[in-house]
Amino acid sequence: MKYSIFILLFLFTFPVFVTANNIIDADGDGVSDADEINIYKTDPNLADSDSDGYSDWLELNNGFSPLTKENLKLEDVDTDKDGLSDRMELKFGTDLKNPDTDGDGYKDGEEIKFYFDPLNKEAVKLPKRLEVSLGGQMVYYFLDGVRMGSFKISSGKASMPTPKGHFKIINKAKKVWSDYGLWMPYWMGMGTGKFGFHELPIWPNGYREGENHLGIPVSHGCVRLGVGSAKFLYDWAEVSTPVFIY
Repeated sequence: MKYSIFILLFLFTFPVFVTANNIIDADGDGVSDADEINIYKTDPNLADSDSDGYSDWLELNNGFSPLTKENLKLEDVDTDKDGLSDRMELKFGTDLKNPDTDGDGYKDGEEIKFYFDPLNKEAVKLPKRLEVSLGGQMVYYFLDGVRMGSFKISSGKASMPTPKGHFKIINKAKKVWSDYGLWMPYWMGMGTGKFGFHELPIWPNGYREGENHLGIPVSHGCVRLGVGSAKFLYDWAEVSTPVFIY
């Protein structure tokens, strides 16, 4: 009888919320205890971990950090000061409060910067890929399935469309000559090498196609990039990097 009374008092004093799937959510904030402890590093017994007046669930679902009272987005917070934003930590599955998740002596941000797996003590490189949206006139670059960024492009015009499908980068050169009488800086060939990525082309007299062409399909089938973005992707992508064009 004594123990029964104690258990009832405990349950009324410390309510535990359980969902229909038997997932424990002690503070009733909508985020399971397991996720609070293992992923978000929030307090499973406190619905508002940073005491800013908003529940952890509300902040996370609106892209804000539940670990700081400041009104900051996850991409603007680096809780463990490892050079990787909290948003990217969640994307890559690293520990928001441990700067070196795999304990290999390198910070998570340093590993991602050089394309290594921050969850593996071994020197394992993460896979890369590029995606080209012809409808959106954009190229997106991914590391281990995580979208890292994007750039505006200019693809082939209606009479000479950029091919759709799955390709790989087959060769690279800092500058190649086009059959159409143009220089193509930061060339990355695809398919059989008849088309590829390159910077805005340069005519023999030095005139460069304008940035105002980006976002408009005007090329001879290649994927044109702006000054700066072409060099970035040239340095970022290796030969054999997969490219998906749709």
